[in-house]
Amino acid sequence: MAKDGRSAVWPRSLTALGPTRATARNLFWLLAMAGALSCLLSGCSPVYLIRAAYEEGKILWRRQPIVELLATPDLQDDTKEKLTLVLAAREYAQNVLSLNVAGSYASYSYIDRPNLTYIVMAAPKTELRPYTWWFLVVGHVPYKGFFSKGEAQAEVERLQTEGYDTYVRTSAAFSTLGWFDDPLLSHLLKYDKVALTEIVFHELFHNTLYINGSGAFNESAANFVGHRAAIDFFRQRSGPDSPEHRRAVRTWEEEREFGEFIAQVVRTLAGLYRRDIARTDKLRLREEVFSRSQSEWARRIAERPSHRFRGFVQQPLNNAVLMHYVVYLKDLQLFESLYEYEGGNLVRTIASLRQATKHGGEPFDAIRAWRDRQPYEKSVPAG
Repeated sequence: MAKDGRSAVWPRSLTALGPTRATARNLFWLLAMAGALSCLLSGCSPVYLIRAAYEEGKILWRRQPIVELLATPDLQDDTKEKLTLVLAAREYAQNVLSLNVAGSYASYSYIDRPNLTYIVMAAPKTELRPYTWWFLVVGHVPYKGFFSKGEAQAEVERLQTEGYDTYVRTSAAFSTLGWFDDPLLSHLLKYDKVALTEIVFHELFHNTLYINGSGAFNESAANFVGHRAAIDFFRQRSGPDSPEHRRAVRTWEEEREFGEFIAQVVRTLAGLYRRDIARTDKLRLREEVFSRSQSEWARRIAERPSHRFRGFVQQPLNNAVLMHYVVYLKDLQLFESLYEYEGGNLVRTIASLRQATKHGGEPFDAIRAWRDRQPYEKSVPAG
């Protein structure tokens, strides 16, 4: 799932059980001051960061321990099942995967609007690189989150005026990267059990490994861990023949398939954009690439109408849309190959990701170099 691009040096002052009113008031002002300070250091709008601080404060203020909700007599069965599942996934992430869980996903917070955030992405019209925003602590990120549609649209209009392709989508969740104990947000309960579990693992991995300025790595790695963890989790919890396990496996297969397809589209467009031809010709020819790509994808999934990326066939395309896919689906096979090298053991794979990237450098290259330095062994897949 997508995270927004907000970041500030926010003090970690609350427990997973939620704040008292006095603590919440202190939190609000600390968040506001931190937002203002971050604005001065990063050069972005003070209104934006103070709004972000306010919205995060509301989320934290409304937290309620999940164990208390589960004791509610009139709780619907589906809600109870999903809340129990979140606690089980959280425990698995902490005790089996050794992720940095702390107090995250031990509480629940009500969201009073249909969409949590609106995420804006942008890219030049004849280059396949994302426009980035700079934030204190996390550096450059290829997206920016807004808490209102109007604010997101204003940013889109600014970027379009400057000549960029743009893309706006909603986001169901985000991570504060361990600064706070992130709660389960109420609207996440609308997702099925597999998707909900993937989100929890995805966000908790962000708490565990996050490389400043490497948006595509951070999101693609979390995407990989979220899916692989869900597969292992449901295999152990429900059995390999359970509907949840089969769905988790199929979802990951479709994710990788579409990621490889998008990589091919990107390579084709990159070749076009490198050509020494007029800009107008590039813009005309890219539309042909877009159209052919959608026709080819429609052909590939013609017998699979439930494919999770079936919407690509009808989606209006531009470079910003493609960069969205690249950020979340980049080099998934690299992570999968590392997982296979580690014998299908996700714990060892996560440890290898941390080891390979701890000295800095471009993280995808660092992982390849680290993997190539390891002695070859025929690993036995995990059962």
